[in-house]
Amino acid sequence: MSVNVSAHQVRVHIDREVYESPDPTTGEALYELGQIPEHRDLFREVKGDQEDTLVPRDGSQVNLQKNEHFYSQKALTILVNGEAHETTETRLFFEDLVKIAYPVPPSGTLIEFTVTYRNGPSVNPKGTLTAGRSIKLKNKMMFDVTATDRS
Repeated sequence: MSVNVSAHQVRVHIDREVYESPDPTTGEALYELGQIPEHRDLFREVKGDQEDTLVPRDGSQVNLQKNEHFYSQKALTILVNGEAHETTETRLFFEDLVKIAYPVPPSGTLIEFTVTYRNGPSVNPKGTLTAGRSIKLKNKMMFDVTATDRS
């Protein structure tokens, strides 16, 4: 990453921690500065009744303001078998959804689970999730997790 010599240092907050960053900077540099894991997104807090904005994890320029706040833990509400659950994850695996739906798994020797979803992101608004696979979450996404015994 090349550093702009005309840049000056600005105090910013990422997940409530204080950092000094050159201004302007890049989205990639902000993710690195805040040590944001690959599976999380970084958001710029917007005042008022507007949606916070996603900071792209790339080299595009980001102009900063003094004491600006960013966060990576945007909470989402998902519905699993009709029950609301809050998560800060941006992706969940098939196995995670089964554990949410069945904290105490049903007994039986041949239990199989089916996970279907709807109200998902525009690239995959509905479908079936299979074991070992994950899905990108969207607020108010709905999941139906069913258990069957093939005895």
